[in-house]
Amino acid sequence: MEKYSSKIDSYIEKSQDFAKPILHYIRETVHEFCPEAEETMKWSFPHFIYKGKNLCAVASFKQHCTFGFWLEKEMKTMQEITQEIEKNSMFSLGKLTRVEDLPSKPQLKKAIQEAMELTDMGVTMKKAAPSKTEMEVPDDFQAALQVNQQALTVFEKASPSFRKEYISWIVEAKTETTRSKRMAQALEWISEGKGRNWKYERK
Repeated sequence: MEKYSSKIDSYIEKSQDFAKPILHYIRETVHEFCPEAEETMKWSFPHFIYKGKNLCAVASFKQHCTFGFWLEKEMKTMQEITQEIEKNSMFSLGKLTRVEDLPSKPQLKKAIQEAMELTDMGVTMKKAAPSKTEMEVPDDFQAALQVNQQALTVFEKASPSFRKEYISWIVEAKTETTRSKRMAQALEWISEGKGRNWKYERK
C-alpha cells in the first residue's frame, strides 16, 4: 500500500470533470491532516487507510461525489456536521457536486483527527448479531454496507431471503476480484431496493 496510489490517480482521471476538483481536494485534505494515511481501492472506490484500518472513503458517480468516515456513527464531529444534511447518498455528507458542498476545512480537520483518535483507541464498527435462522454477513460485506447508508438501511429492513441471496452470491465467489465486483454490484442494487435476482422477477 502507498500514500499516493496510481490506481487513485486513474480513478480521478476517469471521473467526470465536475468531480475532479472535489476528489483532489478531499485527497489532499486527508493527507494534510493524516500524514500516515495510505491509499487503496476497495469495492471499486478509493479508501484512505490509517494504521491498517479504513479511515474514510470517497466515491464519484455521474452526477455527484460522496465522502464519509468508517467510524462515522461513533463520531461526534460528523453528527454535528450532518444534522441538517439530507441523507440521500452513499455517505451521510450527501451528494457533492462542488468543493463548496463539503464541510469547512477546520471541520474536516476535526473530523479526520477524531477518526484517527477513535482508530488509535481501538474503536470498531458495531455489527448487529444475526438471528439463528439467518446467514452471517461477511465482515468485508458488512464493512462495505456500513459506508453506504442507503444500502445499509435497505439491507437491514429487508427479508431474510433477500439478505441470504446477496450473502450467498458474495460468499460463493471463487476469486477476490470476483468477490469485490459482486460486492460493488450488490451495493448498487441494494441501494435501489432491488433483490439479487431482480432482473428475473415478474413486473
